[in-house]
Amino acid sequence: VFAGVQNTAVRQAHRKHVPDFHDKYGNLVLLGGAAVFTTVWGYVFTQLGVEWGLSPIGRITPKEWRE
Repeated sequence: VFAGVQNTAVRQAHRKHVPDFHDKYGNLVLLGGAAVFTTVWGYVFTQLGVEWGLSPIGRITPKEWRE
């Protein structure tokens, strides 16, 4: 059993590397995804009225205390 596995491993180690999809287009797909991600979130943050003030001072008002 192990001899077959070793022979297969040796054959594959000496085989020429044939470029596959990821070798050819991996970086292009990664950059395209990053561009889409940036575009979508840029639109969300600029068009949907996100307020960038992170301080709660002036926004949180205490409610009247009821006994």
